Amino acid sequence: MLCNIVGSENFDDSKVGRLVYSYDATPQFQSLPDAVIAPRNKDEVAEIVRVCNKHHIPIVPRGSGTNLCAGTCPTEGGIVLLFKHMNSILEIDEENLTVTVQPGVVTLDLIHAVEEKGLFYPPDPSSMKISTIGGNINENSGGLRGLKYGVTRDYVIALEIVLANGDIIRTGGKLAKDVAGYDLTRLFVGSEGTLGIVTEATLKLIPIPEAKMTMLALYQDLEAAAKTVSKIIANKIIPTTLEFLDQPTLEVVEAHAQIGLPTDVKAVLLIEQDGPIEVVKRDMAKMADICKLENAVSVKVAGSETEANGLRTARRSALSALSRLKPTTILEDATVPRSEIAKMVKATNEIAEKYELTICTFGHAGDGNLHPTCLTDVRNHEEIERVEKAFEEIFIKAIELGGTITGEHGVGVMKAPYLELKLGEAGIAAMKAIKESLDPNNIMNPGKVFAKDDRKRVVVTK
Repeated sequence: MLCNIVGSENFDDSKVGRLVYSYDATPQFQSLPDAVIAPRNKDEVAEIVRVCNKHHIPIVPRGSGTNLCAGTCPTEGGIVLLFKHMNSILEIDEENLTVTVQPGVVTLDLIHAVEEKGLFYPPDPSSMKISTIGGNINENSGGLRGLKYGVTRDYVIALEIVLANGDIIRTGGKLAKDVAGYDLTRLFVGSEGTLGIVTEATLKLIPIPEAKMTMLALYQDLEAAAKTVSKIIANKIIPTTLEFLDQPTLEVVEAHAQIGLPTDVKAVLLIEQDGPIEVVKRDMAKMADICKLENAVSVKVAGSETEANGLRTARRSALSALSRLKPTTILEDATVPRSEIAKMVKATNEIAEKYELTICTFGHAGDGNLHPTCLTDVRNHEEIERVEKAFEEIFIKAIELGGTITGEHGVGVMKAPYLELKLGEAGIAAMKAIKESLDPNNIMNPGKVFAKDDRKRVVVTK
């Protein structure tokens, strides 16, 4: 029946085809779907959903599978839904400063398309060369520019969604103001495909910044670098980018990128500002002074856009560079208020030492979103148990400091056991009530967000 909806060429239930979509970028999770389907339009999506709802077949909407919470791993089988045919930029509206797209559009392709019109779409996840807008919306993706410009949800102003019963609804619109009823648009952004399937999105654009400058500050003291972050914000400067990398990360990234990054310092801050040229120059000078007052051993502004782009590219490649060192790389994103960055960095290092683990730390320090990354080997079961305990302590510490268990990676399966730490029992109950009302048969990406009984990461096969 499903094959008849999309045509045999868009339906694959072969072992090889299913294996390709049995995992995402999250270590230690794998499960075979029953089939992989690529619909060509919203009506086909709706028909597929009606069939699956009737027969209680799980549906997992999938972008490029770059998420890091096992959010697109089909842990309960069912259908993986691909959007390779629904990948068009439908409209760039220069009068209303919006772009309307299908879910399969690659993030960087969208960014380039609107920049050709002198417009700017700020969300820039590190995976933007391959991640899709639909995936970004499901995970509410962030990026290096999140400090100044916010995350994906801040730019989604309208959605077309197929609900679990096959109904198609539209939320929001090309409006600066809209308070008609519940804000369903924001409800679906970040819902990880558990409430409905996005088939179209209208995104807010802004004018492209006039100028941009990039700076690298070097430190021999991790806490001094972390304190600099708080000091910059306290001085009422909001840079575009304020990134942190510790020495182990620097060494690996430089070996990978070979752009001349220093590896003899304990940490670096990658700082960027954009806007009118006079504002950019003023802010960069102030931030350079703050870095020096906080004991930076060197502060250098990139001399060209080529050099600046090299620094940005190096930062974006941190995860792929680290993954070269050990068979398994587990990257997390414990997030704290900016004022608690120094305490969180110190606590992470102490936890790594306690459990005798290699944990490298980098991330979006300006918005408190740190990425402690453990280099390990899934085959070493004793070490993996220590990794689990270490990350649980990291999450607990983040909550103690007023933070959260995830700033941009989502909950999926991997963070589900820890969600109650953040929301409490009543918060989980409220979320479940929403889920059950919109998806009573639990077909929309089941097994995600809400925890099972244990806290172990498991490999699931079928």
